[in-house]
Amino acid sequence: MKKNFTTLLLLLVSICFAQIPNGYYNSATGTGYILKTQLHNIIKNHNDRGYSGLYVTYTTSDKDFYYENDGTMLDMYTENPTGAECEFTYGINQDDGTLGNAECERYNREHLIPQSVFGSGVTPMYSDAHFVVPSDKYVNAQRGDLPFSRVNAVTNTYSNGSKKGNNLNSGYSNGYNGTVFEPINEFKGDIARMLLYFATRYEDQVANWNFAMFNNTSNQVFTNQAINVLLTWSNDDPVSQREIDRNNAIYARQNNRNPYIDHPEYAMQIWGSLLNTDQYLLDPTVTISPNPSNDGRFTITTSSFAIDAISVLNVNGQVIQYFKNPAVFDNQYEVSNLSKGFYFITIDSNNQRITKKVIVN
Repeated sequence: MKKNFTTLLLLLVSICFAQIPNGYYNSATGTGYILKTQLHNIIKNHNDRGYSGLYVTYTTSDKDFYYENDGTMLDMYTENPTGAECEFTYGINQDDGTLGNAECERYNREHLIPQSVFGSGVTPMYSDAHFVVPSDKYVNAQRGDLPFSRVNAVTNTYSNGSKKGNNLNSGYSNGYNGTVFEPINEFKGDIARMLLYFATRYEDQVANWNFAMFNNTSNQVFTNQAINVLLTWSNDDPVSQREIDRNNAIYARQNNRNPYIDHPEYAMQIWGSLLNTDQYLLDPTVTISPNPSNDGRFTITTSSFAIDAISVLNVNGQVIQYFKNPAVFDNQYEVSNLSKGFYFITIDSNNQRITKKVIVN
């Protein structure tokens, strides 16, 4: 799992900025949904390379030079960053209409927003590599048209730990009753940014499409529950070198980019105000004080439970402080050295989370 340290995030962001074409985002000057529309106008009208062309794109965008480093297909549903996995070589075991009744038999193309949402074969979304990814055929079929979220009662687990089952209807995933699919932590941010891309690239059509994660609007696009999941995953799993390389490879083919890889802070600038802190509550007695603070220092007080991690995010969604197993004294934790501004403080405990908004005057 990628570590959520500030230095790593800043390094990745600096690498990312260095590869963005000059002037590409010059017109992205707004905030909120205005910014999303500006991004839509930048990335729309991309070159459609066709459905068969996806397999060509994948030979530059989705080879494994990051884990096994052997050039095999990189599939987020079966890639095991720390252990054995099934491996596919492009051109071998490609889906031919046979097999796929178990993992590691065939690979094909997975629409992270299912085809059934926008219509099978409808272009250009049918063949848009920014959200159509190479996948093990069996796991692709197992995921089907399920939304992404956190699994509570597991019904199926796949070789790398991806799973499906009933949604964990609490914490940041509260607000949905139904079966969901959950990728491993290594790829949660990747998938979140691909879905945010889809909402932006197709904002002029998405209001007409029905999906468990959508609210049938062209501005917010996602339900509040889905926003909580996607922003949490995007913030917890920062942009990786693999995503940067993939973005550049697809740009070379399609002539458009995923803005949320180039500028991960855009996600919070557009949707950050929708984080529903009421759905995150672990314990109503959790307090952060003083709020606002005059000296950049906050004290977090809990009634009894231990905190596993504390993250401080700026208004752009960047993690600027991260404390794993923070020091505690008399059920109190401290965050300090914050300059003037507006922040989110997230508190993790036993797989649940609180998000609080704080201000330093």
